[in-house]
Amino acid sequence: MFTFEQLKEKNPDLTFEKADVGGDEAVIVPCEQILGIAMRLKNDFGFSQMIDALGHDRMEKKHRFEVTYNLRNHKTMQRIFLKVRCEERDPHVPSLVSVWSGANWHEREAYDMFGVIFDGHPDLRRMYMPDDFEYYPLRKDFPLMGVPGSIPLPHHEDSDPRFNVANRGE
Repeated sequence: MFTFEQLKEKNPDLTFEKADVGGDEAVIVPCEQILGIAMRLKNDFGFSQMIDALGHDRMEKKHRFEVTYNLRNHKTMQRIFLKVRCEERDPHVPSLVSVWSGANWHEREAYDMFGVIFDGHPDLRRMYMPDDFEYYPLRKDFPLMGVPGSIPLPHHEDSDPRFNVANRGE
């Protein structure tokens, strides 16, 4: 079974912080090393599938945002997690689309919902929100009822008036 110490043996300059995700091995790596690590994991250790990637707002002063890549080696049936963090003021992370093309959609979603910018992404644009929407709805400081006046909330004429969110607060 693969361990991150094997990766460190091949690359002594590598720095990472060990983590655990539900019993599976995980590491948090610096932004500037993630692309090289990802290539090595795929080419040298057989992690040929990126199952998914997800954004996370840690709501911390340092390294507020985190992106987690869920990787799979089909020969050994091992799953590992690769995490990278970035600052709120400079939310840039290198894109891993050049390593796993399946990262495309997942990175776009993290960009759209959290505002993490994936440098080198071939098509970084919003997926769910309108292009001119200036907010990121899955950030923990985003208002639960949305930003007044930004996007009209859906309303159906047969809806129960008790749940008419457009009239709340009046």
